[in-house]
Amino acid sequence: MKAVILAGGFGTRISEESQFKPKPMIEIGGMPIIWHIMKLYSFYGINEFIICAGYKQEVIKEWFANYFLHTSDITFDFTKGNEIIVHNKHSEQWKVTVVDTGLNAGTGGRLKKVRDYIGNEPFFMTYGDGVSDVNIKELLAFHKEHKKFATITSIHPSGRYGNIDFDGDKVVSFREKSSLDVGWINGGFMVLEPKVLDFVKDDSVMFEQEPMEKIAESGEMVCFKHTGFWQCMDTLRDKQKLEALWAENKAPWKLWK
Repeated sequence: MKAVILAGGFGTRISEESQFKPKPMIEIGGMPIIWHIMKLYSFYGINEFIICAGYKQEVIKEWFANYFLHTSDITFDFTKGNEIIVHNKHSEQWKVTVVDTGLNAGTGGRLKKVRDYIGNEPFFMTYGDGVSDVNIKELLAFHKEHKKFATITSIHPSGRYGNIDFDGDKVVSFREKSSLDVGWINGGFMVLEPKVLDFVKDDSVMFEQEPMEKIAESGEMVCFKHTGFWQCMDTLRDKQKLEALWAENKAPWKLWK
C-alpha cells in the first residue's frame, strides 16, 4: 500500500521556521518531521510514499534528492577533481513521489491531484506535521473489517481542533471546532478508498469539510480510536515539546531502532 502525506500548506502558525521551509521539513532531532512520520509507516512495512507538496516544494525535492548527504559522512576531495566519497551510506527502502500540488489548493484538492499516483487501491493518508505511536497494522485491519470508504484515527487532546461525533465505530458527523467541545478529534492517519476522491468537487476544497461531512452522513466513515501518544506541530511551543522528548530519548513515536 501507499501512504499519502499532505505537505503543501504555508504553516503560518509556526512562521518562525516556516518562512524558510515547508512545515513538514522543520526538524525534530536533526531530521524533518516528515521523516519521522515516514519512519513510523516504514516500521509497519509501508515504504511507498506520495508527498503532496506546495509551499516551497523545491525544498522537499532537494532534501530527498540529497538524502545521502543528509544522513551520511561525506568527504569532498578537491585534490582529485572534486571527488565526493560517501561513508557509512545509509539507505531507506523507500519509493518517494513528490508532487507539486500548488500553492493554494485545499487538502481535498491536493489529494485529487495525486489520484493517478494513488491508483485503484486503498491508501493511507496523513498530515505532514503530526507524530504518533498509532499502530498502523491494527488501523489497516480495522479498516478492512469495517469495509467503509474511510477510516480516520481519532484522538482525545485539548479542544483545539474539529470534533467527531460517532455511534459505536461509525462516524455520524464531523464538525469544526467549538469552544464548547471537548471530545474526540481527527488525528490524521487515515485509510481511504479511492472512492473518497469523488466527494472532492474542485482544487479549493478542504477534505476535512464537505467531503468528510458527506462521507460521514452516508455512513461510510468509521473511527479507529487511538488512546496513545499524538502530537501535532502547530506552533513553536509544540516543536520545542517534541524536541525535548527526542533529546531525552523519550519520543513515544520512535518505534524503529
